[in-house]
Amino acid sequence: MQTKGFAHSIEVSEEAGVRYLHFGSAWVQGAMRMRKPDALELEYTREMLACLLWRDWALWPRNILLIGLGAGSLVKFLYRHLPRTRLHVVEIDPRMPAFAAQHFGLPADPARVRIDIADGSVFVRTHPGRFDLILVDGFDHRARAGALDTPAFYRDCLARLSPRGVMATNLFGNVRGFDKSLRRVDEAFAGRVIALPPGEVGQRHRVRAGSRGHRSHPGRPARARAAARRRDRAESAAAAQADARGRHAAHRYAVGVV
Repeated sequence: MQTKGFAHSIEVSEEAGVRYLHFGSAWVQGAMRMRKPDALELEYTREMLACLLWRDWALWPRNILLIGLGAGSLVKFLYRHLPRTRLHVVEIDPRMPAFAAQHFGLPADPARVRIDIADGSVFVRTHPGRFDLILVDGFDHRARAGALDTPAFYRDCLARLSPRGVMATNLFGNVRGFDKSLRRVDEAFAGRVIALPPGEVGQRHRVRAGSRGHRSHPGRPARARAAARRRDRAESAAAAQADARGRHAAHRYAVGVV
């Protein structure tokens, strides 16, 4: 799929029950497990939402700005688990909303999910509204953040946050790039920043609400439970192998707090 002004194609691949999004290369730009379409399949998407552990979900956040749509993983998760929250998505590529809806199940609910086709850096500079949470995860087909990783952009994000607001940004690249990006965020937020370390390549974590590891299913035959565990292990192993092949690399996160 190609559109004038965007040289790269948008593609999907599937492996071991997981559908991946690509921008004309082997780099993974998003993923969805077919059996769990609203779950956060990639580890970095779960880490981006670590800030939700700090507050009561019933009260915060009321409105979220997401810069970068991709496969819509964050949008789908937030839409499902935060029913009182309004989501505002800014995506620069006009092809992505329809593509994400067709291949990744992006919800169509204009009352709760607004999508603007715009440059995220321009949006935060000119939009008059405020947001409780800003999630920044925008990269081009060469995995470059461009204007979304500049001092001016981070200052503009700070200006768009409501009192007690939070911005979480995905810092993607090598260690030297991490350090430079982190300094830019730290300066914009006057030191009110938490940096999460990058996950190890191939390391996978499973998180289930209210429990650790697998839940027991008393009414489920032991043979079926064992088969389900084997299937989950096989899927996790395949995802880890994809990590090791470099289909998606290490991510690091900076969380700025007002």
